[in-house]
Amino acid sequence: GVVGYAALACTTLGEALQTSGQVKNVVVENKAGAGGAIGMAQFVNNEKGNPNALLVAGAVTVGALETNKSPVNFGMVTPISRLMGEFNVIVVPAASPYKSIKDLMAAYKANPGSVSIGGGSAGGIDHIMASLMSEKAGVDPDKLNYIPFAGGGEGKAAILGNQIAAYISGYGELADLIKAGKVRALGISASTRNPDIPVPTIREQGTDVVVYNWRGVFAPAGISAADRTQLIKMVETAVKSPTWKDKAAKLEWLDMLQSGDAFTAFLNEDIKRTGAMVKKLKLGN
Repeated sequence: GVVGYAALACTTLGEALQTSGQVKNVVVENKAGAGGAIGMAQFVNNEKGNPNALLVAGAVTVGALETNKSPVNFGMVTPISRLMGEFNVIVVPAASPYKSIKDLMAAYKANPGSVSIGGGSAGGIDHIMASLMSEKAGVDPDKLNYIPFAGGGEGKAAILGNQIAAYISGYGELADLIKAGKVRALGISASTRNPDIPVPTIREQGTDVVVYNWRGVFAPAGISAADRTQLIKMVETAVKSPTWKDKAAKLEWLDMLQSGDAFTAFLNEDIKRTGAMVKKLKLGN
């Protein structure tokens, strides 16, 4: 089974494992809620030692575990590979008066509470990005009017229905709405412009914020070293397959494949950095 908060990466990994001949059948379960913390708790409790179960989780889950003071953590699973990354994009309704990040930030500075910004769960990468933008504007992130949505569907409905001023999500999640002109993309959280994405960076518009959302795959604790090696090989083969590559190209995913010890080292750094940010922004409840 592949369990994941990161639904698209999860489903795509399942398909790629099958089409590349790594496994015969895959059951994909999407466990939303608390930025993946709930799915992770179930995985930790139910799958110990099982080399046939995988969990897809990432930057969002790191933030959620820190924010929710979760009883589970990444020390309770076996990191296999970092699969991909993607940049966030901040969008406004098509009829919004805000035409640029400068416009949005000017309105936010003048009256923080009046500019509601939606995104994924509290403490996740979207929330951290909004908080960093607030900091760069010289406004205490405590004043941020952040609206967390458990699933992408609700968030999209809110921005399309003009219920929130702006919405932050992965570019891949919003690409279709942006291309159809249903929302206006103000900025992308990359350090430099991507030639394939017709959206200016947030940084080049005077708000120096760069974040990317990564997702990785984990096995349960208690698996053998041989199983870990085998799983790394399976996942790497799947991620190099046409099934994965086609989907990644379509969604503008960044190739960030990194496995085993290197991925574990990256993960531990990310947990430290996110924990410090969550404390600084007083996001923990």
